[in-house]
Amino acid sequence: MRKNTLLALLSVAICITSFRGDRAEKVDMRTVMLIRKEGFQNSMVMQSLFELTDVNGPRLTGSPGMKQAEAWAAKKLRSWGLSNVKIEQWGGFGKGWEINKSYLAMTSPYYQPLIGVPRAWTSGTNGLMKGEAVLVRIESLEDMAKYAGKLEGKIVVLSTLNNEVKMNFSADARRLTDEELLKLAGDPHIDEGTTNLGQTKPKPKPRVNLRPQIDSFLMQEGAVGVLSGGRGTMGTLFTSNGSSRKWDAKMVLPEMELGSEHLGVLGRLLEAGKRVSLEMDTRTTFLMQDSTEYNVIAEIPGTDPELKDELVMLGGHMDSWHGSTGATDNATGTVVMMEALRILKAIKVKPRRTIRIALWSGEEQGLLGSRGYVKKHFGDRLTMKLKPDHGKVSAYYNLDNGAGKIRGVYLQENEEVRSAFKSWLAPFSDLGANTVTIRNTGSTDHISFDEVGIPGFQFIQDPLEYGTRTHHTNMDSYDRVVANDLMQASIVVASFVYHTAMLDKKLPRKPLPKVNKATDSYKR
Repeated sequence: MRKNTLLALLSVAICITSFRGDRAEKVDMRTVMLIRKEGFQNSMVMQSLFELTDVNGPRLTGSPGMKQAEAWAAKKLRSWGLSNVKIEQWGGFGKGWEINKSYLAMTSPYYQPLIGVPRAWTSGTNGLMKGEAVLVRIESLEDMAKYAGKLEGKIVVLSTLNNEVKMNFSADARRLTDEELLKLAGDPHIDEGTTNLGQTKPKPKPRVNLRPQIDSFLMQEGAVGVLSGGRGTMGTLFTSNGSSRKWDAKMVLPEMELGSEHLGVLGRLLEAGKRVSLEMDTRTTFLMQDSTEYNVIAEIPGTDPELKDELVMLGGHMDSWHGSTGATDNATGTVVMMEALRILKAIKVKPRRTIRIALWSGEEQGLLGSRGYVKKHFGDRLTMKLKPDHGKVSAYYNLDNGAGKIRGVYLQENEEVRSAFKSWLAPFSDLGANTVTIRNTGSTDHISFDEVGIPGFQFIQDPLEYGTRTHHTNMDSYDRVVANDLMQASIVVASFVYHTAMLDKKLPRKPLPKVNKATDSYKR
């Protein structure tokens, strides 16, 4: 280990108990140094990321890719010596779905391949389909009348009135500034007018979702395909679902999402009255033989006779969208949590409490895997009827905000854990992780624990390109990940999990939520 790193750690060790007015928790600096050494010098996190993304591929819940990923994760965790590894059922999901073929091109007024991805749970074209394009703009139900009788056999280009692409004069990737972190740490209130990073966000205008009516209208009029989208620039497009996974979902037309530039080409040509011909060939499969879905579970057993039945949990969701290999959402969170346990096994820790990892499915459809697990083992968020194991969990730690390194942790409005978290972050100040904020953050699997009164936490991460280039896009690939960031995150998580497992008492809890207080706040 480098001399300056040792000096930094010794300095941190001296400062561990010097917080002004706070009760500092004990930090095992010997174990921290072993964690850092193993995490930086022998890291396997990028190899795991390669296997989960490039080798396995997309992991839409209900798809063969997700099943393969679950088998891979279980095998990998067993190979590292973890105990009680299992792929555990959490419930029914609905129809599975996967892409088997995807092709789109403009053939007139000239030939140009177009970048597009089928929307999830939409049907295929049943072979190569050729047709004339027609521009359709429906902002209200009244707009449908002007297209009546004009869509038979057409490929509809759905466009909004505001699809202007502007030049981007700022970098796609960024790290949190000192100013942003200070603001995040210093604001004791949750301001609904700002994001978790302190940026002002506009209040969304209320709007009515017309897509179900539009879909029915297009089918009724005899259209044969749909092109939509318009989010993302320079070849990036954002993927989503075009229909429901539910068994009784209505059939919709084959639909592909495009990025702004290619949708713009079609829109401008059609707006100018030019004839536009397209070729579209998509093949998708609905998987309906088995709707059961699963989470991957593994443990490092506790060693304290009185505490070994208690739990410290960590995890992230392994499912992704289908446009790419889901690297930053959330293969990075998955492999970081796996790597954290690999590190702890490698340095042969003997935790007092059992440390349990859970890799979730169904997060993108509403935290389904983690909510199913919590309901099965700990309690029902809607009735607050709790199970005996509810009282055994000290904490759950989650990672799902992209590929950026950890800069701190959200207290999730649990002020009583502040002193412990400040102490545990102190050894990683030199790695940029030192921010503790009282704020909560939503939209991912720690919410499933928090909403039944179990301490659940998400780490603060540098955004990098998460919101601009990778989150739910066709560019969410291995190439957009920084290896050192994942190593740093694995080390911080391993230390947090270890120290939580070694406490004399479980972490303090907030008051139990009231019945029906739980909300469906999750990432779309």
